[in-house]
Amino acid sequence: MTARTHDAFAFASLLTIAILYPPETLNLATLMTSLVANIVGTLIPDMDQASNRLWDLLPAGDHVGKIFRRIFLRHRTLSHSLLGAFLIYKVLEWGLPKLLNSNFIDVHIVFLSVMIGYGSHLIADGLTKDGIPLFFPFPLSIGFPPISSLRITTDSWVEKFLVLPCVAGYVVWLFTQNQEKLLQILRLAVK
Repeated sequence: MTARTHDAFAFASLLTIAILYPPETLNLATLMTSLVANIVGTLIPDMDQASNRLWDLLPAGDHVGKIFRRIFLRHRTLSHSLLGAFLIYKVLEWGLPKLLNSNFIDVHIVFLSVMIGYGSHLIADGLTKDGIPLFFPFPLSIGFPPISSLRITTDSWVEKFLVLPCVAGYVVWLFTQNQEKLLQILRLAVK
């Protein structure tokens, strides 16, 4: 999937979870940080590519990206697996409380936002012809549906004119069907 589709999947996933499990407390700093964290989360699985947008956000990111590309061997290996998701989970669980000021930002909500973005990336890539190596280091590629000829080719007309508009339509539908819940969430943020 392209970055635009991953971003759309991540936002739709975050919005769905927020509607199903609305936060009890939320402030503007947490809301804004969570939106950014969700997009960062969707970029993390592709950190094995030096051209990832994540590296553009960091000082000396081009050089760091080249190092990470060598660590991960090739695209869609460790970072697209359950093992990679577990490692990222543990790194974030340890690092986010040290990085964010919990007096102003709800670290738990930000953590969930990153992981929702990460998970949505894996689901979206699982819809592609290549699938994902969910059980890396075992060379089994998993995709949805199981028959690869029924899956999407990245950057194809199906992704551009069917998948992306469907995700956008889903987001619009979520907004129209859950306006009151979303307004309650926003009210929490601007108290």
